[in-house]
Amino acid sequence: MALYDEIGHTYRRTRQPDPRIAAAIVHALGDVDSVVNIGAGSGSYEPPQTVVAVEPSRVMLGQRPPGSAPAAEAVAEALPLADDAVDAALAVLTVHHWSDVAAGIAEMRRVARRRAVFFTWWPERVADFWLLRDYLPAAAETDARLAVGLEELTRLLGDAELRPVPVPHDCIDGFAAAFWRRPEAYLDPEVRAGMSVFAKTDPTAVTDGLRRLEEDIRSGVWHRTHPDLLQQDALDVGYCTVSVDL
Repeated sequence: MALYDEIGHTYRRTRQPDPRIAAAIVHALGDVDSVVNIGAGSGSYEPPQTVVAVEPSRVMLGQRPPGSAPAAEAVAEALPLADDAVDAALAVLTVHHWSDVAAGIAEMRRVARRRAVFFTWWPERVADFWLLRDYLPAAAETDARLAVGLEELTRLLGDAELRPVPVPHDCIDGFAAAFWRRPEAYLDPEVRAGMSVFAKTDPTAVTDGLRRLEEDIRSGVWHRTHPDLLQQDALDVGYCTVSVDL
């Protein structure tokens, strides 16, 4: 069973595409006319040029809105497209779920004529995010185990361009570091349900860390510890686009 068949039932409520992040992804894609969206989920950040979406989870496919591009239940390592079928292959916050990254990138190169684009993160940068560093070190270990390092990604892609994507303080896409200025959001189990790092971390460690976070929010310790964050409109937490011309 795909992971998101288990945890993805509320995804459309907590993981809405943020327009500022969408703009960064569109910029990385450039002037392409056709796209395959790999690991497409419920359709977040799917550009209008998408001709087919690929997603292994039926639960996620069932949440795609009416009018979305045709979707196939398949995996990155075996894309159901002919050679050179599209201008670009897009992979948004998905490469860490692939069973064979090299095979997935080889498939992107096979089906895309012009460009491959990822939206992903630096694992080392995310490990220093206050939630993981101060409250959930077990989740930091999970992230380090699952995440695909940018060194590996760029080695497989070749001459790739990396562009940081700062996360807005009011980001509406509830990925792991989206609530860097809104710590109380992490106490909401529905919000956490949309973050795979929680699903793969020891529940006892998560519960203990969140209990300490709740106490620090209630006492004001969190706000006194992070006054700099409260003044920022966006934060570079380590998310980025990675793109390469094929």
